Amino acid sequence: MIKTANLTGSVSRNAGGLFESVRRLVQSLADTGMDVRALGTEDEHTATDISAWAPVTVQAFRPLGPRQFGYSPGFRHALDEFAPDLVHTHGIWVYSSMATHQYYRRRGAPYIISAHGMLDPWAVRHSHWKKAIARLFYEGAHLRDAACLRALCEDEARAIRACGLKNPIAIIPNGIDLPEVRSQKSEVRSQTSDLWPLASGRKVLLYLGRIHPKKGLVNLLKAWAAVQRTENRGQMAEWVLAIAGWDQGGHEGELKILATELGLSFADVRSQKTEDGGRRAEDGGRRTEVSGRSSVVGRPPSVLFLGPQFGENKSACYRNCDAFILPSVSEGLPMVILEAWANGKPVLMTPECNLPEGFAANAAIRIKPSVESIAQGLQELFRSPPSALRTLGDNGRALVAERFAWPKIASDMKSVYEWVLGSGAKPECVQTKS
Repeated sequence: MIKTANLTGSVSRNAGGLFESVRRLVQSLADTGMDVRALGTEDEHTATDISAWAPVTVQAFRPLGPRQFGYSPGFRHALDEFAPDLVHTHGIWVYSSMATHQYYRRRGAPYIISAHGMLDPWAVRHSHWKKAIARLFYEGAHLRDAACLRALCEDEARAIRACGLKNPIAIIPNGIDLPEVRSQKSEVRSQTSDLWPLASGRKVLLYLGRIHPKKGLVNLLKAWAAVQRTENRGQMAEWVLAIAGWDQGGHEGELKILATELGLSFADVRSQKTEDGGRRAEDGGRRTEVSGRSSVVGRPPSVLFLGPQFGENKSACYRNCDAFILPSVSEGLPMVILEAWANGKPVLMTPECNLPEGFAANAAIRIKPSVESIAQGLQELFRSPPSALRTLGDNGRALVAERFAWPKIASDMKSVYEWVLGSGAKPECVQTKS
């Protein structure tokens, strides 16, 4: 039985998309009979989220010093005690890289790195000087000595090669669980109407993810405002843009200021319920009490800020939306698009989302991360008949079932582990530098 430790920066929702992708990977690997453990740092959500990793054993360590770096001597002690045959690190530029490489030097155990898009050109340029220092002192050795680097897609593999790395690369995407698609969406929406009480029966275009500049939300708001000024304004009145996710670096506040400058009516619907069961909404700086059936004073909001969504609330977001958008300028392989497809939703996305098979399968509307292109994509969405949108969603769900289901992903990853450990042939998904 292979013993493997998977190291990640956080084992809670604070890890963002890695929380879902790493957790389901290790659970799926455990289903194949491997002895798998997950190691990460502790934060304010660990106690709530750690049970979601069952039956995998999880160890979370209190970080010392800057939380973002994630230093903890617990990593070393846990690795020495468990003595894995192979280590798999998820994400780079943090202390888990050092812990993995030190274990390799002490024990000679091979390791695999999943960079999760952190070696893509945009990501490397972001905070460039900090990453240059990290690469000099520890990350360069960690990357060079890896037995294999895992890329989520061909574009990420090319980005890894562009960084000068000659390691074997295994191209294995993230996986997804296929939920049951409910045909009576109106029933589902009424049961979860507290998520967006101001939608007022309109169609919902959902963004879900980090509220971060690289996600292209500034250009999305500008495009949303531009389309409102076109001849399709009547069609657009049937739609509301819902932005769900966790704020990073105050970017959500910047988006609200921009919405005000663009003349977009918006509402923040995540605040606490009032005594009469309503919610407090914010519209362009004015605060107004609303109930699930009301809207802000004046015109109905064009944009809803839903805040972070997890668990059943996150699932309800996908079930209740009518389409999904990711106008990002840089991604590894975004779980949110796979989740939208798994729920049978049409998607608008950029080529930078690294899912070209979605365009090939007619599961997505192609947009570039520019105001003009996003606006054109929105107009195409608004003009499309319901049958065309259903086809996009159905094609996406079929694509996920065929290529991104977790049992297949776990089988491919296990074959890479066996090859690295010398007990199996080189898998087809592995590329070696010629």
